Amino acid sequence: MNGDRLIGRVLSPGTLAVALGTLIWVGGCQQSLPKSKNDVPLPAQAPVPPPPKPVALDPALHAAALRILQANTDSTNATLRSNAIEALQQAVPQQAAGAVLKGLTDPNPTVCFAAAMAAGELKLADAHDRLLQIHSDSKSKVVQVGVDFALHKLGDTRYSHEFETLVKDPDPEVRGKAALALGLLGEPSAVLLLRPLRHDPEPSVKLQASSSLWRLNDADGLDDLLSWAISKYPDDVILATLALAAPNDPKVIQHVRANLVTDYPEVDLAAARALGELGSDEGYVLAMKGVADQDDPELRFLGALALGSIGRSDAQDALAKLLNDPSQNVRLAAATAILELHG
Repeated sequence: MNGDRLIGRVLSPGTLAVALGTLIWVGGCQQSLPKSKNDVPLPAQAPVPPPPKPVALDPALHAAALRILQANTDSTNATLRSNAIEALQQAVPQQAAGAVLKGLTDPNPTVCFAAAMAAGELKLADAHDRLLQIHSDSKSKVVQVGVDFALHKLGDTRYSHEFETLVKDPDPEVRGKAALALGLLGEPSAVLLLRPLRHDPEPSVKLQASSSLWRLNDADGLDDLLSWAISKYPDDVILATLALAAPNDPKVIQHVRANLVTDYPEVDLAAARALGELGSDEGYVLAMKGVADQDDPELRFLGALALGSIGRSDAQDALAKLLNDPSQNVRLAAATAILELHG
C-alpha cells in the first residue's frame, strides 16, 4: 500500500479519499473474496474487548494533540495541511475557524478545497465573502466544488446549479468530489444527479456516488456498497466498509462486522474504525494491536484512526506514545484520535 496516499474527505486529495472518512491509506493488494453480496461470510471470531476502564482525559495531552494539528496546517506538505484542517473541523470544531480561514487563502487547490468543505460543514459565516471571491478568481473546478458546497450550506444557493455540470466534468476527480459534496449537502434532490454516476467509467467515482447515495438513504447506493464490501480487492473493501458506516445506520453492522477478521490487517482496522462509528468497540483489541506494531507505520496509522472512532479513554496512553512516532502521518492520526476520545 502507498503510505503517502491518505484518504478521507480531505483526508486525502484522492476522489474517494475525500469522501469516506478521515485519513486512510489505500494501495494495491488483491485478494479473492466472495463475489456476491449475498455470500457475506460468517466472520472469524475477533478478540473480545476488555471492559472499558474509566480513565480521565489528560488536559496536557489534549493540548499537545491540538498543537500538532495546528502545526500541520503550516506544513510544507499539502496533503498534511488538508488533513489537519479536516481533522480540526471534525475533532475540535470550536477551534477550527482560524485554520479554515487560512486554508481558504492557500494556493494549493487541494488545501483550498479542504478548507471550503470545512467552512461549509461549520457554516462559518466569516468565510462567506472570501468564498465568493474564490469563486470569481479560482480556475480550479475542484475548488469550485468546495466553494459551491460551502455557499449552499451558508444559505447562499446562487451557484448550487453548477453541480449539474460538475458531475459531468471530463476530470474524474471533479466528478468524484462533486458526488462527495452532493452526499454531504443532504438534499434529497441530489439523488437525481448521483444516479448516473453509478455507471461512471471511473471506479472511484462510482464508489463515491454509491457512498453519497447511501448517505441520502438510497437503497441502490446501499446495495452497491454491499457488493463493493466483498470485492476481491481489499482497497475497495476498505472504502466500502467505511462508507457503509458513514450514515450511522445500525442495520449495516453485520456487514461491517464481516470484515473485522480477514487476511489483511488493513481491512480489519478499517472495519474496527467503522464499527466504532456505529457505536461498537468490537475492534478495540485489533486497533490496540495495530498501534503497537513496531514495523509498519501504516498499521499504527490505521490503528490510531480506529481508536479515535471507538473513543475509549483507556486508549489514551497508547495514543500518547504515537505523538512522537517517526511518521508524520501517524503523529497526525494519533493527535486526531486523542481529541476524539470520550471522557
